[in-house]
Amino acid sequence: MIKNIKSCVTIAIAAYFGLISCATPASIAHSRYGLKVISSKAGYIKSVKLDSTKRMVALSNFIVPLNTDWRYASSANFTGKALYKNPLACMRIEAAEALYRVNEELKQQHLGLKLFDSYRPYSVTMKMWEAVPDDRYAANPAKGSGHNRGAAVDLTLYDLDTGAELCMPTPFDDFTEKAHHSYMQLDSMVLKNRKLLKTVMEKHGFVALDTEWWHYYLPNAAQRFELLDLDFKKMRKLLKQ
Repeated sequence: MIKNIKSCVTIAIAAYFGLISCATPASIAHSRYGLKVISSKAGYIKSVKLDSTKRMVALSNFIVPLNTDWRYASSANFTGKALYKNPLACMRIEAAEALYRVNEELKQQHLGLKLFDSYRPYSVTMKMWEAVPDDRYAANPAKGSGHNRGAAVDLTLYDLDTGAELCMPTPFDDFTEKAHHSYMQLDSMVLKNRKLLKTVMEKHGFVALDTEWWHYYLPNAAQRFELLDLDFKKMRKLLKQ
């Protein structure tokens, strides 16, 4: 009896200090900040079986043509390093359907969406925070990002006839006041383009980030979707099933 009690106490202490995890399924891990992070095929499949709105889908099936400019797949980004390779444009089904409606409306004006980033693994967010520990411009890994939840997208507008991007306040990932939606000391055409993107994105359910004209996300994503840390190779295999 005493041995059993000692064993239980030992297990409880180990669990408390994170040496083992009795209550957490193997398919779901915890970050150093205590956040639940799905990093396995089994964990993702289980979450989708419980709630079909959590399904991830390829954006190429919703946005045609799909135009991308993967800055984080090269060194041409604010960290100066490639943060991932062979990216896949994918998001939760709700976000993909909303982007489809956005794109269809823009087509009527001979405009399209160009994506800089959509889903990205949680581990990438940790790398970004190391480079820029400022939550105005990089997601704090203690909270996680809408991108890690498959519910946020970075994008701009381009002309379907010429392929040229529309003029916006700043380049992508510019961490200055000019990138803020409240910044008004801009050319009238630039203001018009920024407003058009914001208006059509908000019309179809997205929320704008105040400090980045290119960043939009689904509301309440942190409460609805788990963080994902599935690399793009794993994600491709999952989406083929």
